[in-house]
Amino acid sequence: LMDGPAVFERALREMTASSRRALDKAGWEVTSVGRFVPHQANIRIIRGVAEQLGIGAERVVANIEDVGNTVAASIPLALADAHDTDRMVAGERVLLTSIGAGLAWGSAVLTWPDLRGKARV
Repeated sequence: LMDGPAVFERALREMTASSRRALDKAGWEVTSVGRFVPHQANIRIIRGVAEQLGIGAERVVANIEDVGNTVAASIPLALADAHDTDRMVAGERVLLTSIGAGLAWGSAVLTWPDLRGKARV
């Protein structure tokens, strides 16, 4: 039987800690992140992690309210949606974080590439 509140708390804790480790390894301050793209499983988790990291809602990419939980595809789909609606800027620093099945988690940072004029798939 799954303990929802415990899973929620663990997701907040692990995604936040993992995000901080990724930022530290990159030598980035959280204030330098232009976009935060978390796993799209639960809007409360998304908002909670952003709040714990000190990332304002204007920098959070979330599409769960439009498409639901798309499981492993959630971050790539959120990135594609943000790109297609011109919310991603070439050179912008992006923080990705996720938690999933088996309570595995991880985070990564990247600098958004210039995709203008490139074919979209």
